[in-house]
Amino acid sequence: MSLPDQIIWLFVLAVPISCISWTVTHEEIFREPHEWCVNRSKNGRLLLTRKFFYLFTCEYCFSHYVTIAFLIFTDYKILLNDWRGYILAGFSLVFVANIYMSLFALLRQAIKKEKVEIEKIETETDLEKNSTNKNTLN
Repeated sequence: MSLPDQIIWLFVLAVPISCISWTVTHEEIFREPHEWCVNRSKNGRLLLTRKFFYLFTCEYCFSHYVTIAFLIFTDYKILLNDWRGYILAGFSLVFVANIYMSLFALLRQAIKKEKVEIEKIETETDLEKNSTNKNTLN
């Protein structure tokens, strides 16, 4: 595979890796398993148990394991055609996937902030309308 193709694969493969990692560690559909893993990661008796369950609560940590699965599934290597290419591809994919997740988190935060500001404006507008209507009735 040529270097430009490898770079395209890097940025494309990082999309599903980041999507899966974010969804499992943050979204409502996995809330119950996530809460259970958080509890086990904080209250497990063994260090190994706590660390194992922590992997499912941290998008960065979890993205390493999703990346390993994608490397096995796609046989993707970068720069070198042997085992070292897998290592380089793995860390490169984790890096790009986490950039995507960081950008997504910033975008969601901005959207949430806008929603709160809109709700505040709507509430103030409703209060002004209600006080105006009361004044015209009196």
